[in-house]
Order: sequence, then structure tokens, then C-alpha cells
Amino acid sequence: MSETRVLVVEDDGDQRQLVSSILRSRNYLVAEADSLAAARTELSASPVDLVLSDWKLPDGDGTELLKDVRTEHPEAAFITVTAYGTIARAVEAIHLGADDYLAKPFERQALLLAIEKVLRSRRLEDENRRLAEALGERDRLVDLVGSAPSMQRLFRQVEKLAATDATILLTGESGTGKELAARALHALSRRAAQPFVPVNCAAIPEGLLESEFFGVEKGAYTGADRSREGKFEAADGGSLFLDEVGELPIAIQPKLLRVLQEGRFSRVGGAREQSSDARLIAATNRDLAAEVERGGFREDLYYRLNVVPLRMPPLRERREDIPRLVEHFTARAARRHGIAVRPFPRQLMKRLLDYGWPGNVRELGNAVERLLLLAEDGHASVEDLPQDMALRPKAASGFRLPPGGISWESHERACLSQALEQANGNRAQAARLLELPYKAFLYRLEKHGLE
Repeated sequence: MSETRVLVVEDDGDQRQLVSSILRSRNYLVAEADSLAAARTELSASPVDLVLSDWKLPDGDGTELLKDVRTEHPEAAFITVTAYGTIARAVEAIHLGADDYLAKPFERQALLLAIEKVLRSRRLEDENRRLAEALGERDRLVDLVGSAPSMQRLFRQVEKLAATDATILLTGESGTGKELAARALHALSRRAAQPFVPVNCAAIPEGLLESEFFGVEKGAYTGADRSREGKFEAADGGSLFLDEVGELPIAIQPKLLRVLQEGRFSRVGGAREQSSDARLIAATNRDLAAEVERGGFREDLYYRLNVVPLRMPPLRERREDIPRLVEHFTARAARRHGIAVRPFPRQLMKRLLDYGWPGNVRELGNAVERLLLLAEDGHASVEDLPQDMALRPKAASGFRLPPGGISWESHERACLSQALEQANGNRAQAARLLELPYKAFLYRLEKHGLE
């Protein structure tokens, strides 16, 4: 309630101060206006959660303000205040979109009850809308994968595997939609009503991984002032998604392997073993087989994760999906930002189709959102494309393999060095020049000692 902002619109100064003091005593944030013009100024300066307005104002009436609020601030609730005996006006206000009305004179409790009822109703509407949007997104999860042959094949695999509890390893470059596919596997499964718990393995400090995965008992270490469940407990009965699993430190891998094999674990600092019926889905943009060869990933854990591998194709391998994805991201941006949009011009669409998209679908989504936010009257323009994307067709490679062959390691090292030199040491730009995901580029730099 302390962050709920109410605009009180009343031309009678004593009445306005009385109402405002009542609301402030209940920790509402209150703004005041004594006219229609002043109310419009307040609304343009800062959003409000509720407008409490007298029907009769010196420069207009509540109808005009109500229409403004419903047009410009549809998320705000509106209560109209009418004089005793003018209930017809209150009915009219309800028909125009007011949430409730109060008849003067009213008591303090009636005022507070009316406000609480309206705000509670608004919160429920917002929650229902968010749930509907979430369900809509869930229903479209697989549909977003695309219509290219490679994605349709993946779609069929996801549908088939969703009905099982098999461990899935999603592979592919960053931004190809691995988490989207994981959510689709969960949403289409018998576990859909249970939790989907995503874990970014690369984002958790090594010292906290064990407690994050398995939970911790109170007093297990300094600062553990309460018991806390881990991700395996949270995902019990549902699905646990381990993103960037290739980033896991080698020290935690045997413990993860044990719980995957036996389904049992103990909290940090705890003696009691627990079980978890979580379906495991993992994802990586690394070549785990190569990591096993160089000793950076346990072979037994690799085989335990790689029960059913699913590869997410990069966007450059399914360019026919770009127009459909642009349409989806356009609709999403329009909903999110409340902006009018128009179809992309042919020249702009051609540039999007020609670009290599090293960041894949994620990069495309960000580019579309940027284009729409910068668009004039909903008309997206080539001029608004991000400068660092260098959105132009990539020149065909002039490289020809010599008859005697080459040393691939030397060739790769030379390409990395030249890209860094051309990008003046900017590693992100160098990765884009080679159309490599940033993490894959960093891995190759490390591999060749070019950090």
C-alpha cells in the first residue's frame, strides 16, 4: 500500500485536505488537484494507481477526466464522487468506465473500503491478464520454433520426447532458443502443472553451486541463518533446466552425477538424504565431447546428460523463418510498449534476411524491438539499425583449400588474430566479424593462447 499512488481531484480545499489526510494516514502516496487542468498536469507528470475525482469541477466535469484516464492511463482505477441525489451521474460514470462511485457525504470507512475494493479488483485483473499472457506464450512456445524444415524436425522431436522423462541435452549457439525448447518440453509434458526451474550454471559462483543445487541446512556455515531448499527440491515433480551446463566447475560434477544417477542428495550441512523426481533438461553452447577430451568435463557426466541430444540450428541455417520471427517480435513489442506498428519495408526486410545473425534469434528480437522503438509513426527504417551490427551481406569467402592441405590450427589462429586486429582489440566486434558466438570466440582465444 505504501507504493500505491492516488490522485485526489476536488475543488473544495477543505474536503480535498480531509480526504488526502485520511489516505495518507493509511500510507497511500497522495497527489492533489483542484481542477480538471491540474489533474491532467498531475497525470502527465507521474502515473497513478487510482483517481478519486469529484464529478463537478470548476473547468469541466468528471466525464472529461474519466475519458482522459481511460484513453491515456487505462491501467489506473477511477472512482467518481457525486453529490447526494445525483446517482444518475454515478450510473453514467460506471457506463463510461469508472470502477466505482461514492455519494457525498461519505464516511471515512466507506472511502477506504471503496478504494481497497477497487484496487484489489484491479490487481486481480492484472494478475489474470498476466496469467493469460503467460499461458498464451506457453501455448506458442513450440510454434515460435519456426517453420523451416530443420525446426519442424525439431518440433516433432520435442513433441515426441515431451511425453517421456528422458534426459535431454540441448546444444547450439547462444541465442538459438535452447531455453524456449526446454520450456516447450516441459509445457507439453505430463509435468506441465508442476514447476519449471531454470538454472544458469554460469551465473552462480563456484562456492555457492552446491547449496544452490541441493539446498542448505541452518547453521551449515557462517551466514546460513535459515534452512533453504535447493533447485532439485524446488523442481520435484517438474523439470529442472540446467542452462550453460558446460560451465560447471569440475569439482561439482561428481555430486551432480550422483543425484542424476540415484535421484538422491543431501542438503549442505544436512545428514538426511532426500529424493527428487525432477526431469532434467540441460543446454550448452560448448562442444562437450571436446571438453571431455581436454579434461574440462567428466566423461561419465557427459554420457549421463547426453541421453537424447537435440541440436538447435542457428538462424543463418533457417533464414526462411526470419519474416515469421520478425512478425512475432513485432507483435510482442507492440503489446509490451503499447505502440502502433506497420509492416517492415522491403529494403529493411532484405537487410535482415542478408545479415549473418551471430547472436541468432535473440539478436533478431533485440534488433526488431530497437527498430520499433525508434520508428517514426510506426514506420521502421534501415537508418535505425544498430551501427555495430554492420547489417550488410557478408562477402563470399575467397579462400580455396590448397592441394597440399593446410594446418587447421594455424589457419584458425590466423583468423582469430586478424579479426582482433581488424576490430582494434574489441573482442565482441571480432567475434561478429567471424560470425562466432561470443563465448565460442573466447573459448578459441583461450585455446590458442590469444586472451
